[in-house]
Amino acid sequence: MRATFRAVLALALGLCTLTAAPVLAQEPPRIVIGSAVIEPMPIAVPTFVDEGGAGDYARQISKVVISDLEGTGFFRNIGEDAHISRITSFDGGVAFEDWKAINAQVLVTGAVSVAGDRITVKFRAYDVFNGQVLDGAALQFAGTTQGWRRMAHKVADVVYSKITGEGGYFDSRVVFVSESGPKNARLKRLAVMDYDGANVAYLTDSNSIVLAPRFSPAGDRLLYTSYETGFPRITLMDVGSMKRRTLEEQPGTMTFAPRFSPDGGTAVFSLERGGNTDIYALNLSSGQLTQLTNAPSIETAPSFSPDGRQIVFESDRSGAQQIYVMPAGGGEGTRISSGKGRYGTPVWSPRGDYIAFTKQNEGRFHIGVMRTDGSEERLLTASFLDEGPTWAPNGRVLMFTRETSGGGGQASLWSVDITGRNLKQIPTDGPASDPAWSPLLP
Repeated sequence: MRATFRAVLALALGLCTLTAAPVLAQEPPRIVIGSAVIEPMPIAVPTFVDEGGAGDYARQISKVVISDLEGTGFFRNIGEDAHISRITSFDGGVAFEDWKAINAQVLVTGAVSVAGDRITVKFRAYDVFNGQVLDGAALQFAGTTQGWRRMAHKVADVVYSKITGEGGYFDSRVVFVSESGPKNARLKRLAVMDYDGANVAYLTDSNSIVLAPRFSPAGDRLLYTSYETGFPRITLMDVGSMKRRTLEEQPGTMTFAPRFSPDGGTAVFSLERGGNTDIYALNLSSGQLTQLTNAPSIETAPSFSPDGRQIVFESDRSGAQQIYVMPAGGGEGTRISSGKGRYGTPVWSPRGDYIAFTKQNEGRFHIGVMRTDGSEERLLTASFLDEGPTWAPNGRVLMFTRETSGGGGQASLWSVDITGRNLKQIPTDGPASDPAWSPLLP
């Protein structure tokens, strides 16, 4: 019946499957957390109105908003060919019966104006069946025309958040390793792009190998491993100026697998000396180096919990790669992985509720998640080679590297939500690997 929200969605944050759940008509449309859905929620996003000088921007912004929302797998846009009403004025009345007739549960209207190099985007999200604006107000964003896609992502983030109750993730960037050339002579350089593969910019040349880039919590700096000197060394880069410096070298060592602390003031990484690899922390201001593990095994891939109190890492101290958690100040650590196979590249969710990892078992690689105590393990993917997960800012989507067998083993970037749904490839120009998601942009 149209009087009920038959297509209410569930993001299934408890790692369950999706199923439909009815909601009373007087309640706002909502993607309910904890249950599941069969079909995406039908929404309508008519082309935004040109309020002066917008030209093609209005159409392009509307398309990006639709792409963002449909790309989650939880929304289905009703194309304009099916629209009965037309939105010709942002402040004009809305014929809600016409939108009910095509079963749109949410209607997003907008307007775009351009003056010089400044662009302003206004929008509203309506609960069609109640005939009300969600949260009761119109919103707007302003910026430069060069950043028009950011305006679209911001609109989509707000709509997504209003309906799901979750934080958005569209207005974010991803740093990755862009690859070119044959596999036996692969050239690698750092690149950064919008979360959906647009607006690619290169941060380094291809004269030396670069690996494992990681954003700072503020998104203004990067840590990555560089082979510029012939040995793996950790480099710190300012994203805005692209100025960089190698972190303090320890003679006779190799350093790799860096990551920032939640306050951005410390780098935690692996340091190899004399054939033994342990985890160290470096205060980026004072240069003070602290050893956090001390074992004959290989300890690597450290990642802080969001509160900065714990570090998850991988170690082969049990004879095979497994995942451990220790206090941020160092110590023995507690093993949390318990399934068959080998576990690596653990990374704590920004929400603090899950740890993502790479698993190898019976000749297949998987991206998986588990609770921070190791319970509720769930494998989200399976392929010839899946590795290196990174979390979206809202902690509900993962991006990772997938390499196919045959054909030279080309690497590419893929994403999946934490239910294992909505697996898709991220478009890049050529092979790509080692993605790292930024926080939401300011």
